[in-house]
Amino acid sequence: MLTPEESVLLLIDHQPFQFSNLHSHEPTMVINNVVGLAKAARAFGVPVILTTVLAARGGNLIPALQAVCPEQPPIDRTFINTWQDARVVEAVKQTGRRKLIIAALWTEVCLAMPTVHAIGEGWDVTIVTDASGGVSREAHDMAIHRMIRAGANPMTWLAIVSEWQRDWARTQHLETLSPVLAEHAGATGVALAWESQLLSAPRESTL
Repeated sequence: MLTPEESVLLLIDHQPFQFSNLHSHEPTMVINNVVGLAKAARAFGVPVILTTVLAARGGNLIPALQAVCPEQPPIDRTFINTWQDARVVEAVKQTGRRKLIIAALWTEVCLAMPTVHAIGEGWDVTIVTDASGGVSREAHDMAIHRMIRAGANPMTWLAIVSEWQRDWARTQHLETLSPVLAEHAGATGVALAWESQLLSAPRESTL
């Protein structure tokens, strides 16, 4: 099970060029999910590492994601396989955490390669399937199968956030987490807002 104290989040290549050939998912959904995941990570104190590939040609990190970590310039690479870039690996190691959570564009290349590589070096890797995407549904699905066979743990972004929270009696993160869920969790966010309304509504007198 994932805990915030053991997790580190690596977000790879959420850039215009990659989004322009994203066909496994609706791009708007991937943007929503990866930004929601990054915001939730910040709410829980999980380190977030950003990286791009050839940003001068492929475009800068999407603004909504960069805005979550405005103080952190992405590590810009030439390596297709992020795990071959020593700066990225060192940034992950510097966190002292061993549960590596990765989302990337595209799934079959920029997610699969570092995932398989990191697992081979003994890292515990979770892949975020709905904050990633491929050039086709088949490319995405085959890459997910490949990574599972290599030992990766596939999860969706809300499942990860739920595992970090684990217990609604744990209130220390709710003030920062609740707005993230309201903005990015779709129907789940609406339901939580409704629950909050019901909990805060005055009770009718039974007298």
